[in-house]
Amino acid sequence: MNPPALERFLTYRLHVLNKITDRDTNRAYLEACGIPLGEARCLAAIGRYAPLSVNDLARAANLNKGQASRSAQALVDRGLVEKTMSASDGRGVVLAPTPDGLAQYQRVIDLIARRNEEIFGCLSADEQRLLGDMLDRVNSHLQPDADGAEDPLPPTPPQNAP
Repeated sequence: MNPPALERFLTYRLHVLNKITDRDTNRAYLEACGIPLGEARCLAAIGRYAPLSVNDLARAANLNKGQASRSAQALVDRGLVEKTMSASDGRGVVLAPTPDGLAQYQRVIDLIARRNEEIFGCLSADEQRLLGDMLDRVNSHLQPDADGAEDPLPPTPPQNAP
């Protein structure tokens, strides 16, 4: 029996789709917002869930802590995010959007909506809902158990850092 062709595996097809959408979305963020994809994703998470610790940002943006920290610092340097010391953890920081960051956050959210339409507009509303339900089910299946496994994707908003 012959194994299926590589391009028929769903994991391979998801990888190709991810590469295409990330490439095109990065270009769109640079053109529309002047920031790269990673920073835009972090700003979207900070704008949605602020205030956030760097660890919460990493979970919300699906990045490792180092990537989240570098993107957060770039957003701070651009004046889009403010970083303050955590009241509950003297070593930790809390991230929140600045007024300019909130305006940029809205542009990012508008671009996310536009990119979703560009990518999934070939599907009907019912097909998009069905695909979303299936992706949610696969994500739930792959979520680490609550035994302390690392880097789960946030199924719900992360805990706010005080």
